[in-house]
Amino acid sequence: MRIAIFGNIYRTVILSHIKVIFDYFNDKDVTLLLDNELYEFVKEYGDCKMINTEIIQDDDFFADFAFSIGGDGTFLSSAARIGQKQIPILGINTGRLGFLADIPSEEILLSLEALMSKHFIIEERSLIHVEILDGTELKYPYALNEIAVLKQDSSSMISINASINGDMVHTYQADGLIVSTPTGSTAYSMSVGGPLMFPQTQNFILSPVASHSLNVRPLIVPDSWTIDLEVHSRSRSFLLAVDGRSKVLEQKTVLRLTKADHGVKIIKQLNQTFFDTLKNKLMWGVDKRN
Repeated sequence: MRIAIFGNIYRTVILSHIKVIFDYFNDKDVTLLLDNELYEFVKEYGDCKMINTEIIQDDDFFADFAFSIGGDGTFLSSAARIGQKQIPILGINTGRLGFLADIPSEEILLSLEALMSKHFIIEERSLIHVEILDGTELKYPYALNEIAVLKQDSSSMISINASINGDMVHTYQADGLIVSTPTGSTAYSMSVGGPLMFPQTQNFILSPVASHSLNVRPLIVPDSWTIDLEVHSRSRSFLLAVDGRSKVLEQKTVLRLTKADHGVKIIKQLNQTFFDTLKNKLMWGVDKRN
């Protein structure tokens, strides 16, 4: 078995998690693959025997599973590194909420035992693909959480012409517009009033950021539809954020958003449901009255 490990090297707390993983697999027929920067980080600051270890130098690697150690941001970065390899990812949480990286520190050993005994399920999560119609290339044009179109300056709002399947739907006058997957419904979209959605639903959510019109609400559309966005800005530019990976583009650049032809595989524990996550992470539906 081959397991790729990615981690947030800016948080030393991951070193204790990595030690638990190395100690557990020390006497097992498992090869651990570490990203080059993570390998150097563990080598310098860690306290574990890195046996049966390979270094991931580039994107040309293979693994049966992948571990992401950090918060949800680290998980998104890990998913981008894995790309289209379809390697199932287990998220070990050292951050705060942890919707994607949802294995707490105290349950690492239990999750490793479950992995070795095949006592888990794999959920397929959809991705958004973004194409810049003027030919501009993005290194990784896929988002597990959301695509965000945002103003670049601090004052003037932007105008975003949104068309769906070729039909003009609305011109958003706002600080920005978020197009989210169901997975991303608990992320940036939720913070601007977007609805929570079960991860397996097949939809996109369009949520304006600080809309100038109070009667413009988040909109849910099937993810089989094509969304085109054209931005007008006084600064003549805007910010495109793809799961937080940002790029400045010129106004009137048209973005085409579609469902990707592949997804992300996420390892989940058998006793864990999305409703449990909502209750534990967001206190959803919990009555605190005494």
